[in-house]
Amino acid sequence: MERVLNFGAGPAMLPPEVLVQAAAEMLDWHGSGLSVMEMAHRGEEFGTILAAAERDLRSLLGIPEHYHVLFLQGGATLQFAMVPLNLLRGGSGADCVLTGEWSRKAAQEAEKFGVVRVAASQAHEGLRRIPAQAQWRLDGGADYVHLCANETIAGVEFNWVPDTGAVPLVADMSSNFLSRSVDVARYGLIYAGAQKNVGPAGLTIVIVREDLVGHVRAGTATLLDYAAYARERSMVNTPPTFAIYIAGLVFQWLQRSGGVPGIEARNIEKAALAYGAIDASQGFYRSAVAPADRSRMNVPFTLANPALDAAFLAGARERGMVQLAGHRSVGGMRASLYNAMPVSGARRLSDYMRAFAARHG
Repeated sequence: MERVLNFGAGPAMLPPEVLVQAAAEMLDWHGSGLSVMEMAHRGEEFGTILAAAERDLRSLLGIPEHYHVLFLQGGATLQFAMVPLNLLRGGSGADCVLTGEWSRKAAQEAEKFGVVRVAASQAHEGLRRIPAQAQWRLDGGADYVHLCANETIAGVEFNWVPDTGAVPLVADMSSNFLSRSVDVARYGLIYAGAQKNVGPAGLTIVIVREDLVGHVRAGTATLLDYAAYARERSMVNTPPTFAIYIAGLVFQWLQRSGGVPGIEARNIEKAALAYGAIDASQGFYRSAVAPADRSRMNVPFTLANPALDAAFLAGARERGMVQLAGHRSVGGMRASLYNAMPVSGARRLSDYMRAFAARHG
């Protein structure tokens, strides 16, 4: 059976090579006689897997030694609470930049634990662009500044790194993690759910600077304390072992694919194909996002005639392309072009979009 092209926003497609290797090792990992799912998380075999995953991730992103790499559970949504519980340290609170639904939810959750200020927002314009930093209202005494690097629903992405001075910059990179080059030293903390670019749902990666660890609010549960995970090498309790194993295979696949610079070049090419079909359609397809802030990962668009939506999706399915319907809150279409989506997949979509527009325009 031929595999379909999954344009869903997450859980997303994985590299076929990774799935093949995982299938081959499912019953017996490297002669151990065990599946990774059966291994003791503190045993030698899994210790090897965990160490390799951290080493390869550090290499891919050039993570400085004074940053912890944590492999956690709970999804990126749990980080909406863990970040303020660990980083609100008696300053003036948190400055949050609102660019879409996920940054809004993060700010809303942080309000339960301290003062949260909206440093910038384009809500009055429909959250279709990133506010220029000259418009931000930052407090130099803030404990941290929070942003979402890529909004999967709105389809806007930071193509630049804000300057927050001495205030730690915290970024939710769930939907563009490892898709582009990142200077980790510009951030105090980065977090990302795995199910877009890294592996299966169930794993969240946190990269946090050492000086931001160890200041958790008194009375906070141990499982919400970054310091506990840093001390125990992510094993305060049983970690998501199989998800970490798959992430490690994805890291190896990325290394074979030219590392982050190599995959970024492919992502630029894929995005150009999708947006090219939109821009060349003479209004048949519409993107509401400012061109400078368009996401490489998530391409939302609408058809000028919504009555054609069902036909567009049906034709895509016939051609082996699935999960192109837009988020339920906004409708329309959305093509997610995460790392595992091949350039040929984006080209197939672009060709179909052009043909569909020619037929129905």
